[in-house]
Amino acid sequence: MEVEVIKIGQDQKEYIRIGCHKVDANVAEIVQFVKARQGNVDVKDGDAQRSIPIMDIYYIESVDNKAFIYLRKDCYESRSRLYEIEDALNGRYFVRVSKSVVVNLMKVESIKPALNGRYMCRLKNGEDVIISRKYVADFKAKLSR
Repeated sequence: MEVEVIKIGQDQKEYIRIGCHKVDANVAEIVQFVKARQGNVDVKDGDAQRSIPIMDIYYIESVDNKAFIYLRKDCYESRSRLYEIEDALNGRYFVRVSKSVVVNLMKVESIKPALNGRYMCRLKNGEDVIISRKYVADFKAKLSR
């Protein structure tokens, strides 16, 4: 399969075009990957509301019934609860790793065993997140897809 990237002007809408003889599993996987990275999540930015691209999210954490969305360097509070955000991200590259944390699999740098059947997940921004025993099997299954 040949890949061609064409630079377009800032005033033009970005697009992806796939030319294929038939839509097979490989093409479907490419389409799913692209669609999974599209979209935004609304967050609080002081008194204002802001939209964050899904692909910029590293992880989401719930603390005291408030959901916080962590980017590479920034953190924003969400107006939604963790389970609502998780539902909205269903079918994308996000997985719950503990009762209070959902991780973007595209931002995982490495994983390694920790104590008591848990795992340590290192993200590309250098942060470490614990994967609880209860969620290890689910995490591994989504990671292997």
